[in-house]
Formats: sequence, C-alpha cells, structure tokens
Amino acid sequence: MGTSPHGVATVIDSQSIKAAETVGRGTSGYDPGKRITGRKRHVVVDLTGLPLLVGVTPADVHDSQAARTMLTRLRHAHPEITIVRADRAYAGTLVGWASATLNPTVKTVSRPKGSQGFVLLPRRWIMERSLAWLQHARRLVRDYERRPAHAEAMVNLAVITLMTRRITRPDCHPTAAPPRPAAALQAA
Repeated sequence: MGTSPHGVATVIDSQSIKAAETVGRGTSGYDPGKRITGRKRHVVVDLTGLPLLVGVTPADVHDSQAARTMLTRLRHAHPEITIVRADRAYAGTLVGWASATLNPTVKTVSRPKGSQGFVLLPRRWIMERSLAWLQHARRLVRDYERRPAHAEAMVNLAVITLMTRRITRPDCHPTAAPPRPAAALQAA
C-alpha cells in the first residue's frame, strides 16, 4: 500500500458491546459511560485500520486499566511500535507508565477547545472506521460468546474475512501491463 510493512504507529480504543444471556456475570459488567451491560473490546489498529491486537474484558474495566495489559502484549508482539495514539480515557498515569516501562510513546488526542458536535480528530478517525467495520459482522453486534477468548477469536475471524475480501476484490489489483506489439518483440 505504499508504506513500510512494519508500522511504527498505532491507535488504541475500546468499544462497549451488549452481552447476550449466554455470557456469564463473571465475564461481563456495567459500563456507566455508555449505559451498557456487557463486555468491552479493546482494539489496537495500525494506520491502515487493520487490528494488530484485540482484548476483551468486562465492560466495567476502565480503558486505562486494560491498556496496561494491551500495551504489554503489543510490545511483545510488535516491538517496532513507538507511538500509540489514544483518546482522553487513556490519559493520566498510563502515559508515564508506558514510556517508563515499555518505551512506546502514548499520545492522547483530544478535541479542540470550544468545539461542539462532531469533530474529525487526526488519527482517531482510523479507529472509529475500524470499529464500524467490525459492526458489519453480524456476530459482533452483540457478544454471544461464553468466554472472552472466544469473543477475541470472533473479532479476529471477522478481520480475516475483511482482509480476504479486500485481497480478492478485482479493483485491488493493479492492471496488467498492456501487451507489447509484435514488432517490439522481434526487435528485442
């Protein structure tokens, strides 16, 4: 896609999802910010919007608390990552902890002062688009899985489906070079 295959920047965010009756109370919780009883998907994406890492926790786990686990897993899986962009929920002690312990720089992206309504934030729209892509998978609209590891696997399956559709789409491949005239072939 014209960029380095080893990205150095990522975006992290979470998404609260309602849980079905099959989800046990021990693995779900209540998110007061979204007023949802269920689970949270914590997703780290590269700058093309494809997830690098997915984690599922009860919805009552705060983003900055789950981010410590996610950033540790990210450091082990992708040591080349140096910048992680996040929203204000990840601000505070997490920024200092990440730079001192794991060495990636966590940059929080906040809204401009005095702005009202929808504002397109730099690099944050990549995550919002990725979370919207996940909602196209019918199985991910609500969390039906009994175990959080199974919920993570369903997200990974949806991403694999998305990537294979992109690869097999005819408009993704560059057109073949036009055939050379016979006279040019004879001269060569």
